[in-house]
Amino acid sequence: MIQSHIIGSGAGLPERVVGNDFFSYLIDDAEEWIASRTGIRERRFASESESTSDLAVRAARAALSNAGINAEELDCIVVGTSTPDMILPATACMVQKEIGAKDAFAFDLNSVCGSFVFAMDTADSFIRSGKATTALVIGADTYSKILNFDDKTTCPLFGDGAAAVILRGQDNSQQGILQTFIRTDGNGWPLIQVPSSGSRKPVTAESIAAKENTFYMAGKPVYVFATSAIPELIQTVCSKAGIQPADLDWLIPHQANLRIIDAVSKKHAIPKEKFLVNLQKYGNTAAASVGLALNEFLQDGTIKPGHLVLVMGFGGGLSWGGLLIRF
Repeated sequence: MIQSHIIGSGAGLPERVVGNDFFSYLIDDAEEWIASRTGIRERRFASESESTSDLAVRAARAALSNAGINAEELDCIVVGTSTPDMILPATACMVQKEIGAKDAFAFDLNSVCGSFVFAMDTADSFIRSGKATTALVIGADTYSKILNFDDKTTCPLFGDGAAAVILRGQDNSQQGILQTFIRTDGNGWPLIQVPSSGSRKPVTAESIAAKENTFYMAGKPVYVFATSAIPELIQTVCSKAGIQPADLDWLIPHQANLRIIDAVSKKHAIPKEKFLVNLQKYGNTAAASVGLALNEFLQDGTIKPGHLVLVMGFGGGLSWGGLLIRF
């Protein structure tokens, strides 16, 4: 049976590091206030001249190098993002051009912070069906471009970044992506949005003045959603695979907030030490979040051959999903 195996990974991060004290204009004792509520200590912001595709290209090149393959070997490029360079064309097409992947088809996918997991599931489906052998999957976002820097409930949470993996089909049913699970609940779409950003409410001088072209999130309902959806996700994926949550070596959740991870850990009686976390360094990087953690803990040797890892994403839509991977 053909399974999708991760043969390489990489990251693309802006140089600018932004500590919590940056938000002192908005929050008293910003360093402690933000860290105590979220676990975030710093994040990266793209420069004025950097776009989502710039970070995505950086991550793609790093992943190709790590895999030891050329861009010409790629059959497929899927970019998960909710901050594309422009409304059209797809950011994936810009990545394709820059890395020279002339034989790959390329497209974007938007499930907000769940985009990387949804993109991985999509690429895995192409590989399992035989329509592709080698796929580049990227999660990339530059939320600093769409934040309302007068809203202390959202702007300290986010950072910019990109992460990429190379998937290749191999005839080994004991390793690779073993199970996937993706879901959406459109009833929750108003909870996470940029109100003035498309055909429903086009950008105008009035909408800009009202900051309706910036990111909005209803924090408390989203927290309730995340702390209920993730336990369901864990149980469903493990049940489909015929295992127990205790059999997992590691869990990589969307890097949004330590409080969410703590709540899930307690609800499932899974030791907090099993959750791989790097949000203290990068904040919530939206579509890049899960991939950045996956790349970091692969590169530093935390994830070893044979380890069973559950990768989980959730975000606007509402959307959530998971991937069970044997390395």
